[in-house]
Parts: sequence; structure tokens; C-alpha cells
Amino acid sequence: MSILQAILLGIIQGLTEFLPVSSSGHLLLLKELMGVESGQNIVFETVVHAATVLSTITVLWKFILNLFSKFFKFQWNTETQYIVKIFISMIPVMIVGLFFKAQVASLFGESVVLAGVMLLVTAVLLTLTNFITSKTAQGITYKSAIWMGIAQAIAVLPGLSRSGATISAGLFSGARKKEVTQFSFLMVLIPILGETFLDFIGGNFSAAASGIPSSALFAGFLAAFISGLFACKFMIEIVKKIKLYWFAIYCAIVGIIAIIVG
Repeated sequence: MSILQAILLGIIQGLTEFLPVSSSGHLLLLKELMGVESGQNIVFETVVHAATVLSTITVLWKFILNLFSKFFKFQWNTETQYIVKIFISMIPVMIVGLFFKAQVASLFGESVVLAGVMLLVTAVLLTLTNFITSKTAQGITYKSAIWMGIAQAIAVLPGLSRSGATISAGLFSGARKKEVTQFSFLMVLIPILGETFLDFIGGNFSAAASGIPSSALFAGFLAAFISGLFACKFMIEIVKKIKLYWFAIYCAIVGIIAIIVG
């Protein structure tokens, strides 16, 4: 992987991470078009996901700081309950990551065709949300957290949008779109940072282990972080305000392209 390829992939990751269009699906498709090896993409995805997580923390640091400041008062307040819901939502993906990661990787691999099919599934999910009535919608409940957590675990499949799946699950469970969107991006912070830390101490980021020059990894990280800052600041507001079927149309188009390319 060259530095230019890493920058392009990092920009795509940063821009698509905060939209329900599957950043992993876009990385797979662009990687296929640029001729980047699949094995390299696994390590690179971890790096650029960590970059977008840090961009999320950078943009939402006041909200996150307020959550934890109220949490450490050790009172059963709104902020403490919110953090508990986040931890509940992380349980399914942690189980998959700890016990079934190798099986999922070997079973599904990094097929561009599969990513295309999962993008079409994402398009269907987003389209179905258009039929949900918002009259009885409420904030994030424990039920919403559980269903969004299950959706996040299922979204380990390449091409299935994590944010698209979790936002859809939250809306189907009766939560408001505004709260669901923010919760969707907060619930992924600890799992991705945890996975990045384990890969780091395991030596997977070295040039010898990953097959990617350290300069390319750094360039991809920086590109994803900078584009992620822009996306997190502006695109989450877009997701909150416009109908999700526009993203469904986009996912369907990209999914068909991926199937053809694959």
C-alpha cells in the first residue's frame, strides 16, 4: 500500500464512518479498484477506525466529559443510566469479537460481492425506517440499547453499515432519530479502541506483520482523523435531518457496483 492509496482510503473512511453507508464496504470496493491486498486492508481498517473514533471524541468531548463527571458522582442520575446503556449495547459485539472473530473472518472473508449484497441489505433496512411513525418516539431506552447492540454485532459482516444497522434498530425499537444517531456513534468508541489496543500490543501494526509501511499507516490515520473531524461535525446533523431513504438509494447503487466489480 502506497502513501497516496492510504490517504485516499483514509479520507473515504473518515467521510463514510458517520453516514449509514458502510465505511467497510467502501474501503473494500476502493481497495479492489486500487489493487490493495486484502490482508493489508484488515490492519488498515483497524487503524482508520481508531482515527475516526478519536475524531468523534475530539468533536463530542464536552458531552463525553459531562457524562463521566456525572457518572463518577456515583448517583443513579440520567448520565449514569446513559453510560450503563452504552455498556449494555457493547456486550453483543464484545462477545463476537472475543469468541467468534476468527470464525467470522474465515467464514465471510473480505468478498467484494458479499459487501455489495450487504450494502443492499443496508438499503432495505434504511428504507423500512421510512415507515416508522415518530409520534410515540422517545429517548434511548434499555430496550433500544440492547437492540442497537445486537445490530452492531451483526454489522461485523463486511458491507453491512454499522451506523445504518444500529440507527435502524434504534428507530425500530421506538427511539427518536436525534438520540439514536448520537448514541450510535458513542457506543462504538470503547470496542474499537479496545481492538486497536489489543492489535497494538500484539504487534500487528508493524510493517513486518501488516505488510504496510509505517508511513502509509500514519498517512491513512491522519487522513481519516482530519476527514472524520469534518464528517462528525457536519454529517451527523445531516443524518438527523434528512430521510434515510436517500442513503438507501446510495447504498443500493454502490452495492450493485460492488457486485459487478466483484
